Amino acid sequence: MKQLAIFNQEQAALAEKSGQLTDEWLQAIYKEKYFKLFVPKELGGLGCNLTDALVIEENLARIDGSLGWTITLCAGAAWFVGFMDENLREEVFKRKDSCLAGSGFVGGKANKVGQEHQISGSWTYASGALHATHFTANCEILENGIPLLDKKGKPVIKAFLIDRKDVTILDGWNYMGMIATGSHAFKVENLKVSLEKCFEIIPEKAQVEDPIYQYPFLQFAEATLAANILGISFHLFELIEDSFWKRHEYRKYDKKHLKFFKKLSENKKEKLEKIKIAFYKQVDSSYQELTEKGEISGKTLKKVSKIARKLTQTCREINSRMYPFSGLEAAKTHTELNRVWRDFNTVSQHALLIFPF
Repeated sequence: MKQLAIFNQEQAALAEKSGQLTDEWLQAIYKEKYFKLFVPKELGGLGCNLTDALVIEENLARIDGSLGWTITLCAGAAWFVGFMDENLREEVFKRKDSCLAGSGFVGGKANKVGQEHQISGSWTYASGALHATHFTANCEILENGIPLLDKKGKPVIKAFLIDRKDVTILDGWNYMGMIATGSHAFKVENLKVSLEKCFEIIPEKAQVEDPIYQYPFLQFAEATLAANILGISFHLFELIEDSFWKRHEYRKYDKKHLKFFKKLSENKKEKLEKIKIAFYKQVDSSYQELTEKGEISGKTLKKVSKIARKLTQTCREINSRMYPFSGLEAAKTHTELNRVWRDFNTVSQHALLIFPF
């Protein structure tokens, strides 16, 4: 992946200050089609397979956490293109600035009446909300006011695509890190939408023939989030090392302290590289299994989930162990080091990757 000059720390600081990606970043993202990593090329996307997309996401997160995360989540929402009606795909994704924000939270109810759904609800943590052209929202389905249940007696859940003009954004992203993601909540009230704007994220109901839309969404999400955590961790590791050696210039650590830090740093860096290799190897293996056999076994999917969690846990342990060597530089709220530390300790709280198993 080529690194564009505009993806720099000056822009990262400006993005955090404004609470959203800068216009300069957005223009570069539109040009590089990063919001359309998984959108077919005929619709103006990059048509990436999973591994190629993960590498891009990791590298962007390594530049800045909010940059990588926003692209990952918006590109993840655009992955739903594979499950949308053809006319809807054409309408949404032909736009150069097309960007979908959404939430995995089931925050609404959609009542089917005739040839439309009436939607009301609110959804949290929609990364990229401030520049999104559309939103995706999960709803419980009703028909003429009666809740629909599946074969197991559970509520039927479907996703909807909603135009930006029909959404009210709620200022709900007030956290210490990942500030420029602008991951605000949003709501709609008694909104009427046509039937074609409703879709289901089920492999057998994919409307586009490409292996990427057959990849189970849970492991897809776990892998993309883990790639971001990995990228942020590499960035944080580099900054901690830099801070230590700058402190050494005026503190002059003695030989035994320097030896200790060098050994620790080498050990943790090796561990980070090792888990990275294992992560990509497992994702590659699962995707190859999908393309060759048309599906991924339950055993392989468990391995993908396990390595994503193990990677996240490893990053937590390494960052926690290395952090004290950064000194008070890490506590200065205006520094790059502090921003990256805050970003990591925000994004690593994601519910999908909290448990190590």
